[in-house]
Amino acid sequence: MQRVCFLLKVRQDRIDEYRERHAAVWPGMLEALSATGWHNYSLFLREDGLLVGYLETEDFAAAQAAMAATDVNARWQAEMGEFFEALDGDRADEAMKPLTEVFHLA
Repeated sequence: MQRVCFLLKVRQDRIDEYRERHAAVWPGMLEALSATGWHNYSLFLREDGLLVGYLETEDFAAAQAAMAATDVNARWQAEMGEFFEALDGDRADEAMKPLTEVFHLA
């Protein structure tokens, strides 16, 4: 199982709404994430907007591609894109660049 961690930055003026949206993620989005191989997926948000994501998957590139092919993801990304800073034109799901793991205690 591959462990993946990534960072994004939520705009300071949208932090409260970002939290609200994630307190009520669409059921179809949750189903699609599970079906496309996203497991043990967590998001952590710091007060300054730093977002840390963590998930486990067999193949991150394949899980991303499978999720990108779903209609529910396209709708979610269209709504959530405005919440992030500095995506360089990428959607948030495309801007998830895995960090290099340097230590793990099992």
